[in-house]
Amino acid sequence: MIAYISTLSPVMQALLATLFTWGMTALGASLVFTTKTVNQKLMDGMLGSAGGIMIAASFWSLLSPAIEMSKEGPFPVWFPAAAGFLLGGFFLWIADKIIPHMHPSSHTNQTEGINPKGKRRSTLLVFAITLHNIPEGLAVGVAFGAVAAGLDSASLTAAVALAIGIGIQNLPEGAAVAMPLRREGMSRRKSFFYGQFSGMVEPIAAIIGVLAVSFMSPILPFALAFAAGAMIFVVVEEVIPGSQEYGNGDLATVCLMIGFTIMMILDVAFG
Repeated sequence: MIAYISTLSPVMQALLATLFTWGMTALGASLVFTTKTVNQKLMDGMLGSAGGIMIAASFWSLLSPAIEMSKEGPFPVWFPAAAGFLLGGFFLWIADKIIPHMHPSSHTNQTEGINPKGKRRSTLLVFAITLHNIPEGLAVGVAFGAVAAGLDSASLTAAVALAIGIGIQNLPEGAAVAMPLRREGMSRRKSFFYGQFSGMVEPIAAIIGVLAVSFMSPILPFALAFAAGAMIFVVVEEVIPGSQEYGNGDLATVCLMIGFTIMMILDVAFG
């Protein structure tokens, strides 16, 4: 598979990778066709593992290569990773304050962003997960862009491993949108549509990411760290609190550690 992917352009590589991650979101949303509810312990465990995968990917697939690339640049080695990381978190914080949305675990009156009142719950849920999928798509895009730039610290297998890890953690995200809508009486078809729709932004963000670093390779360390900062913001602000909310904190923590280990193995073994 790697041999075939290596023959494609960076844009096509990133597009195929994020079509896979979008497909995994759709797979999670498709649970609405088999059941109206998902065991809460299972959901919290899946969210915990998703958090672990995102944390591990943020370091091994993004921050570590950013630091390695910075050794050849004009800035202090630590600067691109530190600046990009903080900017990524700040970008998500600003977007969180502006875009009207509602987290899957929130009650109806717990909406965020500018003028969320009057918007349908389904729309607010999709906006929330879509907002959180932007850094994941960017991460995949800049990872393939780093490979295209020919940097020693980047490899095609590591970029593929990152896409696989993000795809795994997209499973509970699709279910986290679709299942609450189904429980509230929305049809299975509509619940599935809204659940999978949240993953559509990843291919778009990936293409933006790979094109940006292809034409402006000096920003690559900043771009990698930016994606890492945005992902860590999502994990701390939404994924971990959501996994702990229903009293399954120990299970979610263990699953987070397992998810972290899986992503670390994927990146180190194939990177």
